Amino acid sequence: MGDPLVWHRLQFAFTIIYHYLFPQLTMGLALLIVVLKARALRSGDEAYNDAARFWIRIFGINFAVGVVTGIPMEFQFGTNWSAFSRYAGGVIGQTLGMEGLFAFFLESTCLGLLVWGEKRLGPKRHFAAALALFLGSWLSGYFITATNGFMQHPVGYTHALDGTLQLASFWAFLLNPWSVAQYAHTMVASVVTASFVMAAVGAYYTLKGLHGTQARIFLNLGVTAGLISSVLVAFPTGDVQGKLVAKHQPVALAAMEGRFESGPRAEINLFGQPNVKERRLDNPVRVPGVLSLLAYGTFSGNVRGLNEFPQDQWPTHIELLYYAFHIMAGLGTLFIGLMGLAMLLRWKGLIHRTRWMLWALMLAFPFPYIATTCGWMTAELGRQPWLIYGLMRTAAGASPTVHAGSTLFTLIGFTGLYFVLGLLFLFLIGREIAHGPVSGAGEVAHG
Repeated sequence: MGDPLVWHRLQFAFTIIYHYLFPQLTMGLALLIVVLKARALRSGDEAYNDAARFWIRIFGINFAVGVVTGIPMEFQFGTNWSAFSRYAGGVIGQTLGMEGLFAFFLESTCLGLLVWGEKRLGPKRHFAAALALFLGSWLSGYFITATNGFMQHPVGYTHALDGTLQLASFWAFLLNPWSVAQYAHTMVASVVTASFVMAAVGAYYTLKGLHGTQARIFLNLGVTAGLISSVLVAFPTGDVQGKLVAKHQPVALAAMEGRFESGPRAEINLFGQPNVKERRLDNPVRVPGVLSLLAYGTFSGNVRGLNEFPQDQWPTHIELLYYAFHIMAGLGTLFIGLMGLAMLLRWKGLIHRTRWMLWALMLAFPFPYIATTCGWMTAELGRQPWLIYGLMRTAAGASPTVHAGSTLFTLIGFTGLYFVLGLLFLFLIGREIAHGPVSGAGEVAHG
């Protein structure tokens, strides 16, 4: 059956990639729902409340499936990664526990109030519930990101007498600069996903001639938030994240760019195929000096290549890391272009009548999911071969008594279960979109 570590890593990668399809939409939607409820409260226009109710239902479906798919990941800390949990549980258990006790319960409680409590709460308190849902959702995201941030750049810890990690400074751990930067980048990316999804639904309704008022709201808010978040995910959040990688994980930066030789005025590679065996990048298309500028803020910055590091410190899947990073960065650039053009058409009052742009917005919604998946792959593959960077190698963190056959068996089970969940999710989302944002058959689009 091969090395058990391979199956442990594959199972966790599969479950976490599948799981993150759902919370990235809920975290982004939480902010957009607050905007819709604020507009409804300020203007008194019921169309904004209809729009908010629609997205609250979408939020609820995503939240439910996200909870179900998230539970197996928690169990894997004990079943597949017991050595890691024993070694680092005294530190990361803090944020994982806080996520469950505070953020999750706040989020789920406020979601219940939003779905079933509108009439009893009234407009102002219903808006307050939406605001609390947003805070709970984004607080949950921070606790999870802080856990991952410690694995990327461990701070605030000490070694106990038995060799395990213990918390030395709670605030140093919680306010880890890596975690703060990664959190900002991740949450802005979730807004990109939610904005593209909202714009896609608005474009669909506009093309179908349905729910004209709400379709305009979806398009206007989706395009506006999409442009702002697409820019912010590149700069400053992505820029800060990149500089931290250059400072603390230079070998990961070299692998991300397929760079084997060190030197100043390092070029950024737009295209190319990493040839690890020959230690070169084949067929490169490069822009000189840009990598040095992005990594160190100056063209003269020396970017170290892979040849400068021992090979046992190289990321274990350089080719996959390289392509994941470039897909993420390439899609992010395209997002800015698409949403910038859509915003220009909106300013001119043409977006609702420009069918090619409506088709582009409707078909574009899967790509933020691809970009965020590649982003997390970049972070996790770049950290390898470390489970906790510089402290614990991935091979040392796996459960020593769980063999490959057991892990493969459960992976097959998760695959089947998640396939069924995926079909149910698509059915429920499709039903909500077919029903629309208003009761009854829906209105005909305005001219």
